[in-house]
Amino acid sequence: MNKIVIGVLASGDLGRDTLQKIIFNFDIAFVLTDNNSQEIFKICKSNEIPFFKGNPRKGLGYDFIRNKEVDVIVSVNYLFMVERDIINHPKKLIFNIHGSLLPKYRGRTPHVWAIINNEKETGITAHIIDEKCDAGDIIAQIKIPINKRDTGADILSKYKLEYYNLVAGVLEKLKKGKLELMKQDENLATYFGKRTAEDGKINWNWKKERIVNWIRAQAFPYPGAFSYVKDQKIVIDEVEEVILEVSDKIKSGIILAVIPNIIVNTSNGALELTRLREKLNVKIGDRLN
Repeated sequence: MNKIVIGVLASGDLGRDTLQKIIFNFDIAFVLTDNNSQEIFKICKSNEIPFFKGNPRKGLGYDFIRNKEVDVIVSVNYLFMVERDIINHPKKLIFNIHGSLLPKYRGRTPHVWAIINNEKETGITAHIIDEKCDAGDIIAQIKIPINKRDTGADILSKYKLEYYNLVAGVLEKLKKGKLELMKQDENLATYFGKRTAEDGKINWNWKKERIVNWIRAQAFPYPGAFSYVKDQKIVIDEVEEVILEVSDKIKSGIILAVIPNIIVNTSNGALELTRLREKLNVKIGDRLN
């Protein structure tokens, strides 16, 4: 196989960045994307690449690509699961880049869930696309550490450095006839669902370590972890653990100090709110809930 012709399924910033790199090294026959990925539209138009935007299901995506022959389809951060018609279209291979070390953390926003669950390591996986969610055979993986202060956005920045490398590595193996597949161990599989902005509410009865992870996982530019005080919503992007002796009689969520920063009681210690998105007028004794 001297030349590989590719179809790309891509959404969002990760999809845009990887698509831009693929263009320099491979022939792209088409791109499928979502309605909101404006930067991907621009790339396709400037490079004269045919593209389809919107939900590809019910044959809409396939109708667009049916006359466009490709050896490989690669999916990068694509918002939609693809159906059998598209899966069967490429001559050689269809694969996805997923943001976890499969079979763990199948599903949406796996890097956010990994931080919430206090994982010390995550990664990206190239896997065969089938009709199940993130369950196809593994082609290759790259491990990525999660540092103590990493936010969800930090992990995505690390992913961005590696996504194209993984795509190119898979295509090089295919070209050389050295592609090796490994079935996923279903006994090790975990699945985490889609998150929405409303899912970020903090429970101050949690242990402080869990609250720290909850906040950093969803920090800016994500919608953010939040709480309420006097019916005012407060979005918190950063907290620090502080050593402070507190009476067992003080409830979780009670504000213990306000200068220089707000300090809040939790079930096993106190947290200082070091970065907020709103200015608050609160006093000691007010409660976050």
